[in-house]
Amino acid sequence: MLSPSLKTIGWDLGGVHVKAALVEAGRVVAAVQVPCPLWQGLPALDQALARLPDWARTEARHAVTMTGELTDCFADRRAGVAALAGWAAAHLDGPARIYAGRSGFVAPEAAAEVAAAVASANWHATAALAGRIAPDALLVDIGSTTTDLIPIVGGRPAAAGYSDSERLETGELVYTGVVRTPVIALADHAPFAGRRTRLMTETFAHMADAYRILGLLPEGADQQTSGDRKGKSVAESGTRLARIVGRDRAEAPGSAWVALAGYFAEAQLRLLHDAAAILLGRPDCSETAPLITCGAGAFLGERLADRLGRRAVPLVDLLDDRIAGPRDWISTCGPAVAIGLIAAEETVA
Repeated sequence: MLSPSLKTIGWDLGGVHVKAALVEAGRVVAAVQVPCPLWQGLPALDQALARLPDWARTEARHAVTMTGELTDCFADRRAGVAALAGWAAAHLDGPARIYAGRSGFVAPEAAAEVAAAVASANWHATAALAGRIAPDALLVDIGSTTTDLIPIVGGRPAAAGYSDSERLETGELVYTGVVRTPVIALADHAPFAGRRTRLMTETFAHMADAYRILGLLPEGADQQTSGDRKGKSVAESGTRLARIVGRDRAEAPGSAWVALAGYFAEAQLRLLHDAAAILLGRPDCSETAPLITCGAGAFLGERLADRLGRRAVPLVDLLDDRIAGPRDWISTCGPAVAIGLIAAEETVA
């Protein structure tokens, strides 16, 4: 029989990272993210689990959400959901439940039957928890790869779409992030040295390089290999960015690369601004709704709020009375934190 005081661990199994959050007595005491190249196959999850702190491998109640079912090692989403749910049941120490969004929690063996509800439902967990505290808001979760923009109305997630495809259509999922997005996904021309130059359509540089050059990239946010598999100094990021305009870094002063990085950062912000402006213009969205910001790119969410003339409320501030440990990683691990707290609250109830 499980102890009534047993801890809860929230999990977000992604295709690039695994995120985990430890909840004890209804409060988050730890959160962490580790890299997980899931496209290489399920053994990547085993390696990620081994890299996590000891508390992630001890007995607990486990609540699992996922985005990794889309990874190309799986034939389709249903197969991915089944594989990830099966892995959780087999490798996590203690009972595991899978989050199915609007349908609540399901047993791992039932997840494949409701794959459409389980697949990439991590955004729903974060919005559902945030809505319990801020009944009218726009959740802005800017991650390493994607951005979720979720209206919260009357305390509930009010996304017009649910699946990835639907949310791409509604603008509630914008496929851009502050680490892994190639800079060429944001523009085909850029200003450089007084001219408008066409860009090389290669994945030489990513937004992690741009934000590193600008001094904005949070410590530890970039956990994957760089475009050229070399280092992650500002100089090495400048070398990669220079290739986009067909140059070597030594051909221009550092200020030129800062300006170029700033151009791509502005292009990304414009993309998010356009999507957010449409959502905030919905008749059911409050004219005073704040932006709840989280993710590796929470800093960009704050810039977005300022641009929109809205108040920014960091998720870590919103959850202040539910956090007992360090705030490090809580923003980046928002869905894992949310699913852990939701599961813990349901257990107590």
